[in-house]
Amino acid sequence: MAKAHKSNGTAGFPKDLKFGNGRSVLVRLIEPDDEAKILAFARSLPHDDLLFLRTDITEPEVVEDWLNNVHKGNTATVIAEAGGQIVGYGSVHSDQARWTRRVGEIRVQVTPSYRGSGLGRHLAAEIFKIGQSRGLKKMAAMMTPDQAGARAAFDKLGFQVEALLQDWVIDRDGHPRDLLIMSYDLEGLNDRISV
Repeated sequence: MAKAHKSNGTAGFPKDLKFGNGRSVLVRLIEPDDEAKILAFARSLPHDDLLFLRTDITEPEVVEDWLNNVHKGNTATVIAEAGGQIVGYGSVHSDQARWTRRVGEIRVQVTPSYRGSGLGRHLAAEIFKIGQSRGLKKMAAMMTPDQAGARAAFDKLGFQVEALLQDWVIDRDGHPRDLLIMSYDLEGLNDRISV
């Protein structure tokens, strides 16, 4: 079992999470030796999910970069594991630029078999707490308008639309897509969300 970390809002891991349908997952901090598990998770996602990933986590060098950012403290990631396999993750990515250093970008991905179970909401809540403990004031979520499920999930969490940028991103198939930016104000978070 992974060792519980004690800084930057990462105390209290690992933890077991039980679902009403009898399934359980272990939620823990990502570790350097999780690269193969992350690649297996990413490569198991449906093609439509892969179209819209902000970074191509099916590529080993991208996952190495992610893990390096975790090591440097620019990223915090919690993963959900069931049966020794990753079934979801939540990350907060911090920009080190002075003018945006109080804003973190949240990314959450859950395997199809766990969608609708509340796992994504739980991972987001963990990331909110980590972001808040790091002094972040806002959390941003970026997606394309085509990602109706992601948009609905972030709406449900209380995110608000900030911007819609036309033809701002290119998907894995080389098609231009609009970029939707949503945000969540972390101030007063303790009064609004619980895990």
